[in-house]
Amino acid sequence: MNDELAKEIESVRAQLIRRLSEVEDKHSVLRANELKELFDLIPTLADDQRAAFGKAVNELKQEISDQVRSGTNYRSSLPPIDVTAPFAVNVARSRRSGLLPAELGCVHPLMSELERILAVFTTMGFSVVESREIDDDWHMFGSLNFPEGHPARDDYDTFMTEQTDAGGKHYLSPAHTSTMQHRVLTQYRDNLVNGQPLAVVIPGRVFRNEDVDARHEHTFYQLEGVYVFKNVTIGNLIATLKSFLETYYQRLIEVKTQPFYFPFTEPSLEFSIGCPFCSRQGCRICSNSGWIELIGCGMIHPNVLRAAAIDPQQYQGFAWGGGIERLVMMKHNIEDIRLFESGRLDFLRQFSIGGSETDK
Repeated sequence: MNDELAKEIESVRAQLIRRLSEVEDKHSVLRANELKELFDLIPTLADDQRAAFGKAVNELKQEISDQVRSGTNYRSSLPPIDVTAPFAVNVARSRRSGLLPAELGCVHPLMSELERILAVFTTMGFSVVESREIDDDWHMFGSLNFPEGHPARDDYDTFMTEQTDAGGKHYLSPAHTSTMQHRVLTQYRDNLVNGQPLAVVIPGRVFRNEDVDARHEHTFYQLEGVYVFKNVTIGNLIATLKSFLETYYQRLIEVKTQPFYFPFTEPSLEFSIGCPFCSRQGCRICSNSGWIELIGCGMIHPNVLRAAAIDPQQYQGFAWGGGIERLVMMKHNIEDIRLFESGRLDFLRQFSIGGSETDK
């Protein structure tokens, strides 16, 4: 990290320390624009500057958080409540004490991490389109090169509704965010005519008939990515994903790909990273393989491009999809995916501003 960047961090540090002594709401300092701007600067830096700068910014945030926490004892400052009284009575009592119940909450870790993930991709030039939670058979299968009765449909065992579309087919809960591929290819294909790449990421919640365990949930979040332009290769796909992961995790990432099968990509790949829990020595989390498969990806199948009226002879593209929970689990060493939807406060408080060590 060069001297100019170090001075920038020190300048922000001095401003935040001074503000801590001036404001009553100490936690507002952790939401300061100056701190956010430092985090936003990380993805724009050169590789040889990024890691050191990111570490220094995180250390600054931790320093401010520690000072906020040391000056606030939530448990001693909370007013007693009457559990038999209407909610409004306790709200009024909290207001008189200068504390509102909502001020003790926090953003769910999945949502805060999703914001960081999308920030990385928008910096890389991708637009963001939200997925749907109910869709039709055409977008789930037909537009993605799944013929009627094809056995590959069995891999996407999802939940059907009783409602049907105009063709008599049941609406369903999407099993992957790839249901949005046809829509974004159609919506953004004018970019190609205008000499601009088609680059979109699609976050959304998906649903599958899964046997729930530490690594599998029936309801989880995915992030889809679609990129189309001239002379696009699989090397561009691997470089894009590797660049994203290294920016998100703030460290060099060892990656591995291996052949797989998806009807909507050809060739198709599984994209894996070296297991951070055991440094590739082998553990329960990676099934003693040293690798964790994070993302399914590949070059967009010509039939999928044709379905969106894009000429595969002129344009090529790649797509990927992966679970957001799995990305976050790797980042924070979380071993059980079920914790995200468990409602357990001892888990969620680890991600709140000023959460105490006893909560963790």
